[in-house]
Amino acid sequence: MGRYVVRRLLVALLTLFLALFVIHYATSLSIQAGGDPARAFFSADRTPTESQLDAVRTKYGLDNPCLRQLGNPCVDMYVERVANYSTGDFGENYNQQPVLDDLAQAVPNTLRLFAFMFATWLIFGLTFGMIAAWRRGRPTDYGIRFSTILLGAIPPFLLIITYKFVLAAPLRSYFGDAYGRDSMLALMFKPSFDPDNPWLSVAIPGILVGLVGVDAFTRLTRASVLENLRADYVRTAKAKGLRTGRMMIVHVLRNSMIPISTMIGVYLAAALAGAVFTEGIMNIRGLGLLIFEASREKDIPVIMATVAIAAIGVLVVNLIVDLMYAVFDPRIRYE
Repeated sequence: MGRYVVRRLLVALLTLFLALFVIHYATSLSIQAGGDPARAFFSADRTPTESQLDAVRTKYGLDNPCLRQLGNPCVDMYVERVANYSTGDFGENYNQQPVLDDLAQAVPNTLRLFAFMFATWLIFGLTFGMIAAWRRGRPTDYGIRFSTILLGAIPPFLLIITYKFVLAAPLRSYFGDAYGRDSMLALMFKPSFDPDNPWLSVAIPGILVGLVGVDAFTRLTRASVLENLRADYVRTAKAKGLRTGRMMIVHVLRNSMIPISTMIGVYLAAALAGAVFTEGIMNIRGLGLLIFEASREKDIPVIMATVAIAAIGVLVVNLIVDLMYAVFDPRIRYE
């Protein structure tokens, strides 16, 4: 087990270095192709002098000769950046503020959003999947499958837009009049992010985006549970008179969790990409909105730091998923 963890950590580090290099090379190419990010420091109605541009290039390392050679990977800049990251130094953004401050604000908001998405996937996906499997071929099974497929067919951004511009204001007004403007329900339905109530602000968007993924989790849970319901240990448990609820949750669900765990890792990585739309529409200052704004402004330090944090998050989730296999199925051993 220990050797497996070490190997996985080494593979994760190699993947992280490669991901950072790809983004580094892409940003280097954009500069080499003619886009001078130093000009982003100055407003459109202001023409900077060459000395001012040189000062900016020197401060942010944009004066490296390799940036004037199209196709040059600028390996020395990459190595220096990785070395700085290893010490927690993410540099400054183009507003001359520490990038670490941006990350300290964005990462918790994205984690809050993902917490509600993750809870929605598990609570609804596992529950509906188990019920559909237990009631296979009956109206309950067909109703659950039809409803979840219908949910999965709705684009997440459409749900978020409809909620923000059609439902949020009336619901906030209704609950505000009924329970007070500062009540939990009234604060939950604010049409934009409230930094004073971050958990309540991301609850509804997180649940709505999570509902779209319930379809896949329900279908996978149903298929996996049906497979385990045919196993010998289930027949033995029934013969011994074990209660249905205990048998389904303690035994059947546990043995069905391996494929579900794999899907959790895949969906969390995909949700990170979709966070750009959710956070952008709801004005949630998370990693998705941060990297979108940084890309628009060609803020290279922020782009690189955000990609690094996102890559670390995905790698950690995948490592945890791999280790959970042995928890759900003791027959699995990592040698």
